[in-house]
Amino acid sequence: MKISFQYINDDNGNAKTVQLPIAEWEKVLLYLKKSEQGLKLKSDLKIALKQVESLMKSKKKETLTDFLHEL
Repeated sequence: MKISFQYINDDNGNAKTVQLPIAEWEKVLLYLKKSEQGLKLKSDLKIALKQVESLMKSKKKETLTDFLHEL
């Protein structure tokens, strides 16, 4: 993603602020939102796979109905 932006420097030439057009900011926010959703999905899948692994190792067999009631 290419974004046009501009640094605002203090009197000593140190970058203190970044300025970008609203349209670019909205692109950044959309990108972050999609990234967060992807990370959440990845985390949820890891948890689900661990639960499946645990259930497969368990001697107690659970019915689908019991499983759905836990949700």
